[in-house]
Parts: sequence; structure tokens; C-alpha cells
Amino acid sequence: MRLRSGAFADGAAIPARFTCQGEDISPPLEWSDVPPGTRSFALVCDDPDAPGGTWHHWAAYDIPAAMANLPLDASADAASLGFKQAINDFGKPGYGGPCPPPGPPHHYHFRLLALSLGKLPVPAGAPCRSVENEARRHLVAEAALVGIYRR
Repeated sequence: MRLRSGAFADGAAIPARFTCQGEDISPPLEWSDVPPGTRSFALVCDDPDAPGGTWHHWAAYDIPAAMANLPLDASADAASLGFKQAINDFGKPGYGGPCPPPGPPHHYHFRLLALSLGKLPVPAGAPCRSVENEARRHLVAEAALVGIYRR
């Protein structure tokens, strides 16, 4: 399985519009080579370089298996696109873009998880970490895209 973005390449800088210094909207993402048996997807984004430990920026889940992309600012249209979102470490549902303290660059890991079930058994208002932990129990395949951002 492969995960890509039209906004930035793997290992490249994330444009400011997708960060707290810009519009803070979710970037467009697309995937391919989905394995047989995939019934839904979860997408997580975190920053393992955060000073206090891994910071969870986004968890989108119950993404229908028929989907092959999340368009620009999909986080703002989750309900109409047919997926749910967890509470990020900013304390809000949906996407919270890169917002590192000034200093060295941080690495933002976008990971698409192909799952063997259609709906994750997590309560509404679950944090990103809980969604990812439950998704990993039903993992079929995983693809990653890493973007870099610094202030």
C-alpha cells in the first residue's frame, strides 16, 4: 500500500498552510495498492519529536474502504465524506496541524492503516491514541508519509 500527498513529498517540508502558522487545514492525501480484505481505513498523524513525547495531531477513522483519498481540508468535511475523527492532543476533534516550538525540525508521520473491519468499536470523543490502538488490533496493512516542519 502507498500513501502520497499532492501538497508535499515524503521527507519534504510541509507547506505552512497546513500548520498553525497558516490555515491549519488537513492536506490532501491519496492511497493505492490496497490489499484484499480491507473493510475500512484509519489515518493517524503524530509528531514523535515533540518535547513531551509523541503529540497526536489527527486520527480519522471508519474511512470507507471504497475511498482512495482524503481531499484538501477533509477534516472540515468529515461527516459529509463519511468518516469520524478523534480528539487530538490540542483537545479538539479533527486535524490540528504542525505547531512545534522554535528549534530543530519536527517529523510528522501520516500513517494510513488498512483494517479488517468496517467500524472501529471506539466511543465518540475517543482520543487519537485510543483510536490508533484499537485500529492496530485489526491491521491488514500500513503505509506512511513523513513531512517535516520547523518554526
